[in-house]
Amino acid sequence: MARTRHPDLTRRSFLAGTAAGSALIALHPYSANAAGNQAHLRIMETTDLHVHVRPYDYYADKPVDTVGLSRTASIINDIRAEATNTMLVDNGDYLQGNPMGDYVAYERGMKEGDTHPVIDAMNVLGFDAATIGNHEFNYGLDFLKKATAGANFPVVLANIATETGSGPRGDRTLFKPYVILDREVTDGAGNTHPIRVGVIGFTPPQVMNWDRKHLEGNVQARDIVETAEAWVPQILEEGADIVVALSHSGIGSADHTEGMENASVPLAGVEGIDAVMTGHSHLVFPSPTYAGFAAVDAEKGTLHGKPAVMGGFWGSHMGLIDLLLERDGNGWRVVSAETEARPIAKRNEDRSVTALVEDDPEIIAASQEAHEATLAYVRRAVGKTSAPLHSYFALVADDPSVQIVSNAQKWYIEQMLAETEYADLPVLSAAAPFKAGGRGGPEYYTDVPAGDIAIKNVADLYLYPNTVRAVKVTGKQVRDWLERSAGMFNRIEPGAEDAPLLNPDFPSYNFDVIDGVNYRIDLSEPSKFTSDGEIAHPEANRIKDLTIDGAPLADDMEVVIATNNYRASGGGSFPGTGDTVIFEAPDTNRDVIVRYIVEQGTIDPAADGNWSFVPMEDTTVLFETGPTAEQYIDALDTLDISAAGQSEDGFALYRITL
Repeated sequence: MARTRHPDLTRRSFLAGTAAGSALIALHPYSANAAGNQAHLRIMETTDLHVHVRPYDYYADKPVDTVGLSRTASIINDIRAEATNTMLVDNGDYLQGNPMGDYVAYERGMKEGDTHPVIDAMNVLGFDAATIGNHEFNYGLDFLKKATAGANFPVVLANIATETGSGPRGDRTLFKPYVILDREVTDGAGNTHPIRVGVIGFTPPQVMNWDRKHLEGNVQARDIVETAEAWVPQILEEGADIVVALSHSGIGSADHTEGMENASVPLAGVEGIDAVMTGHSHLVFPSPTYAGFAAVDAEKGTLHGKPAVMGGFWGSHMGLIDLLLERDGNGWRVVSAETEARPIAKRNEDRSVTALVEDDPEIIAASQEAHEATLAYVRRAVGKTSAPLHSYFALVADDPSVQIVSNAQKWYIEQMLAETEYADLPVLSAAAPFKAGGRGGPEYYTDVPAGDIAIKNVADLYLYPNTVRAVKVTGKQVRDWLERSAGMFNRIEPGAEDAPLLNPDFPSYNFDVIDGVNYRIDLSEPSKFTSDGEIAHPEANRIKDLTIDGAPLADDMEVVIATNNYRASGGGSFPGTGDTVIFEAPDTNRDVIVRYIVEQGTIDPAADGNWSFVPMEDTTVLFETGPTAEQYIDALDTLDISAAGQSEDGFALYRITL
């Protein structure tokens, strides 16, 4: 069926719901009755599942209500029950991202004929098509091929080629670039008709850097928009009525630049594409998050006037595009559309979570064996630590629980920046103690004993599902970054006796220790910044003797800091963040820590003592920590510290002589 173009009515006016055409319906597709020559088609999307088949946090080793394809499946089943015409697609990043994925890749393996547990679940749900996300390459091409071979649905990817031609249509692609699905739809009069739906897939070209060790010399990546402009006309020539783009690429700039990572907006502008399924960014669209973006309507859910959706991550939402189609004699055309992202849970005002759906029992049954094997895997040692990993003294001395995070980040970023323009810059690493008492109470500390270390212990080291990022900063920005961190401490008058050390308004996750430099903190100086990051004392200088490789760190020296996405994007209002990002990793900090432990075998988390306090004569301060700190006090040889009783709320008090 060839597509008929209408000179009096553009595709954008169709999708925007303008009055240019008698058949146009501006109501929500399922609140309006389709005419005899019209049909509703509901296209559902999952994206960035990252092997979250079930509502379970394997790092914390406990059930959760905010994730899981088994929950998303209930929404999918509801849509199918209420709608005559539906399709279900996945937008990539399903093979990697939690311990179940690592268990299959590193422990169980994929023999010929094996099926991956997430593919098993997707087969049960009856997906119509899927594409490949960047994380699908993390375990290598052989694993990828074996894992996707078990899919009972086509997997498409247009911009990764094993051999390139003079243009995209001359490439030998790793997967089929597109597929045309022959389906039937029932119109408003109850009659069924054939429809041909073209589905094409894309992944960020940055995979060539992110997974260089697996891909270099084996495949090549093309620009997403360039590839679409080449293939979409062919899909139409072959008789597709509508074209759906599975874009494992985020919503970013409307201006196309060669090789851009988040290319979904210019992709939507490609003539012939009717709907765009997006992902990769782990966000929700439509939503106010994208208000003000060029060519984006964050309320209606359109990119360049075309419907688009992003269904969160880990199964948190199901993306839905409702299309109203009309037969024009030669095929189908889109006359209106609406989009939404339906959540599986809601967060209440008190931060508690209420589940909105139940599990699909078929998905639970299909994943039971893999779930039990994964539980055994996360509870079993994957490495050893030569020293305890605890955070009892993380706010007063260089600390092993922070050190291991810092080491892993630095190890990872140095690999990622190899053979880039930043390869010769020194790599520092910033990490903070997340569990360090405070409002969490006297038991809220990291405490992993020496010896075997299991994957689930990583949740104790790193609480949040952040991703790794790198920023390029100057020596002056490093100094101010540390000045901001030093707001953790009250100003101490010389000669003070048992003065309270910690600023109660300063959260421990903002106390960044930067490894790769050495420095001291002068508590007699006021803090340069307030707890909110505003400059309070411009001339303050708590950071003393700041050196790198034994020499003073010059203000104009350029360095890289490995950190997380929260900090790099401006979280905590740290100098040198917000617009200095040079690398956005596809991996979470937790995953990087696990990989580091597995590769090292035995980790040595001993802190290197790169920071300390400037001595103050005849001055003592009091520091609160957990009662269990007592068993580790003898190993703390960098401070003059002694027990000083207990606070009213159960914390152990220690006296530090500065």
